[in-house]
Amino acid sequence: MTEHATTDAQAHLGKRFAGQVALITGASRGIGLGIAQRLQAEGATVVLTARKPEALAEAVAQFPEGTALAIAGKSDNPEHRAEVYDTIAEKFGRLDVLVTNVGINPVYGPLIDLDLDAARKILDVNVLGTLAWVQEAVHHERLNFRENKGRVVSISSVAGERPSPGISFYGISKAAVSHLTRSLAVELGPDIRVNAVAPAVVKTDFATALYEGREEEVSAAYPVKRLGTPEDIAAAVAYLASSDADWITAQVLTADGGVITAGGNA
Repeated sequence: MTEHATTDAQAHLGKRFAGQVALITGASRGIGLGIAQRLQAEGATVVLTARKPEALAEAVAQFPEGTALAIAGKSDNPEHRAEVYDTIAEKFGRLDVLVTNVGINPVYGPLIDLDLDAARKILDVNVLGTLAWVQEAVHHERLNFRENKGRVVSISSVAGERPSPGISFYGISKAAVSHLTRSLAVELGPDIRVNAVAPAVVKTDFATALYEGREEEVSAAYPVKRLGTPEDIAAAVAYLASSDADWITAQVLTADGGVITAGGNA
């Protein structure tokens, strides 16, 4: 391949989402913000949602003018979801990529002592919330999600692949997200592709309790000898949401630095 052809190919790859609109939930910081930044850098107009208006406004301020829109609200609130989709329809007239990133884990400890109200909240947000975002994207009459060959990428977790003491119910909810991904992919094909990314420990505020003060010890269990970053997960999401993955659906991509294969935990 000539140098000129190589440059053209790289330029094309760098704008895989040109002219497209992507919605990323839970995007005021961490993995969600990293995903939004990657998709926007590759040409997408991005819509970010999160619970706290101030943090969301700070996040959107980092984007070039006119490339990002913030809509604050709780992910498990039907009125918020309706506002998000109606706003996208009015402003852009389309939705191409949906990234469901919202996930909570308000409890830590053994399952035998788990507060069941907390468990219900985890399921409401992590599992039913994920399903609701997809349902409403598909059914919205003005988003043309199916007509645009929409792509869904959900954020699961390696905690859903094997027992993870202390965060077991969070893992249970993420196992459900992984299975939900496969089931939706079968139902929504061939028009809509549905995949997920299952990270191990990523250096974010959400995961601080899993590595703070002992990062070197934790990362020693990873064959790559480091923890993940939001950019690592964003790259995986961008691939699955792009045309490069047109023949890939119903998959859960484990992004864990090899730790599960090496016998470690999430």
